[in-house]
Amino acid sequence: MRSALWPICLQDEGNLPRNGLAAGWLLADMALNIWALAIVKALGLGYPAFQLVFLRAGVGFLLMLPWIWRYRSAFVGLTDLRLHALRVGFSAIALTASFFAISRVPLALFTAVSFTRPILTMIAAAWLLREVITRDRWIAAVVGLVGVVIAVDPSSLTGGWGLAAQGLVVVAATGAVIATRKLVAAPTVVMMTFYTAGLAIITAPFAVVGWQPIPISQWPLLAAIGVFAQAAQFCFLRAHRFGQAGFLAVLSYASLVFSTTVGYLVFDELPQPGFWVGAILILAATNWIVLRRRPI
Repeated sequence: MRSALWPICLQDEGNLPRNGLAAGWLLADMALNIWALAIVKALGLGYPAFQLVFLRAGVGFLLMLPWIWRYRSAFVGLTDLRLHALRVGFSAIALTASFFAISRVPLALFTAVSFTRPILTMIAAAWLLREVITRDRWIAAVVGLVGVVIAVDPSSLTGGWGLAAQGLVVVAATGAVIATRKLVAAPTVVMMTFYTAGLAIITAPFAVVGWQPIPISQWPLLAAIGVFAQAAQFCFLRAHRFGQAGFLAVLSYASLVFSTTVGYLVFDELPQPGFWVGAILILAATNWIVLRRRPI
């Protein structure tokens, strides 16, 4: 019989890669996350990154309390606590650095640097997880990366400390993804609780020291960061429960479409002509790898 936690664990399905379903969850994650980052970009220079991360985690944890209580039995007899802690540590570094970077660099540059992560994730997945990355996926990853370089034209952009922080994001986020894959059998509620509570605990001391007063008018926007980001984290975990890290790494190139759309609509960042050439390559790479459903 399936356990009472089956709706949130989905352990039977998690053992068999289902990349089509994973693609849907990852696209939802990217759409939600880019809106959270857009709010951070709009407000970020007014608040320390640690304060923003703490608020994001605090709102997320409050949203989760009924879910945690309902499935409290999932926390009995937990294993791999060190791996959970490692994942939270990598995530705290990645999220804080990204909140610092996004408010200091153009959205296009933020996205461009982040697209070095899929290649790094695929290498780590092949090395540490022993995933078999097919030649098709390596080719698609390279094509997508070339498309990103053409689309954003990094030679015309500058970043300073924001760019350095985004480089740290790439390394730490890759570590968090690999740790997530290693914990694929853990219930989703456990993964999200460790992630959210861990972020709050790690950033709380730094947030208190550097706390900036928040006008009442901005509280709804800051709360929205937590809502969007927490929903995105749920979708991210579902994607990595069903799909393979190598497959999802290539598909993540599609987030350039989301970031460019939001950059134009919210920040009046009009894409250069070269963007459309790069975007065609990116979409071609992602569509090809999604449609070519070869068994691994």
